[in-house]
Amino acid sequence: MVEEPIRKFVEEIVKLPGIGKKTAMRLAFHILKMPAEEVKALSSAIADLKDKIRFCSSCFNITDSELCRICSDPGRDRKTICVVEEPSNILPIEQSGHYKGLYHVLMGSISPIQGIGPEDLKVRELIKRLKGGEVSEVIIATNPNVEGEATSVYLSKLIKPLGPKVSRIAVGLPVGSDLEYIDEVTMSKALDGRRDL
Repeated sequence: MVEEPIRKFVEEIVKLPGIGKKTAMRLAFHILKMPAEEVKALSSAIADLKDKIRFCSSCFNITDSELCRICSDPGRDRKTICVVEEPSNILPIEQSGHYKGLYHVLMGSISPIQGIGPEDLKVRELIKRLKGGEVSEVIIATNPNVEGEATSVYLSKLIKPLGPKVSRIAVGLPVGSDLEYIDEVTMSKALDGRRDL
């Protein structure tokens, strides 16, 4: 039996992805050991995150202003848009240092099982951006799963008639992995995406 404030804390924290009851209890007891000013700073940071962060009016990335830093950067290649499912998908692409274009966040993927159709995503807004005629390539970087593949096929059929080249990120074997541990789907995608040497 735990005290009511701990029970309520655990009840709320387990709603976060990847946090189970045991982890939530460990966090509760860790927070109880923290100095009061650190707990207040953590609480304030959480409140600020929710109060001050919003979605970019152009690409739907997260931002604390009207346009995100990428959309407002005049040095970005405005002829290329990389389409991703979630704002969190942008960070690994940016960290690679290889992409210098703009983004468009769909806010999900098509999933009939979950009742999510194209009308529930930011597809209309993407098409509106493409109708300006400035974009020459759209890179579809949805997840390599059933929903991501369905979304990429749908977008490709929608975008091609508008003129831009449509490409899909390659999927396959991770660097440093052993072939004996690779699943069939990953191996199939790696073989399909092979290139000349």
